Amino acid sequence: MVLERASLIVHGRVQGVFYRVNAQEVARSNSLKGVIWNKSNGDVEAIVEGERSDIEIFIKWCKKGPKLAEVKDVYIEWQKYVGDYTSFDITHE
Repeated sequence: MVLERASLIVHGRVQGVFYRVNAQEVARSNSLKGVIWNKSNGDVEAIVEGERSDIEIFIKWCKKGPKLAEVKDVYIEWQKYVGDYTSFDITHE
C-alpha cells in the first residue's frame, strides 16, 4: 500500500453549508486521515492522507460538496506522505 498526501483549497460558497462535517464523513468512510478548516476568506482548506484512490474519491466529492454548497474551484497540491494524523478532524485556521 502506497500512502500519499494532498492539500486542498476549496473556493465557492462552502461555509455555512455543513461542508466540513460532510467532508469529514466522506474522509472517514474512505479511511482517510487529516484535517479540514474554514479560512477567513470564505474558503475551506483540507489536508488529507491515505491511499491515492481513496484521496481521489474525496477530491471528487469536494468538487461537488453537500447539497447547499456551490463549489467554484478546488486547488489540489499532491505532497509527500508525512503521517501526521491519526483521524480526520475539523479544526480552526
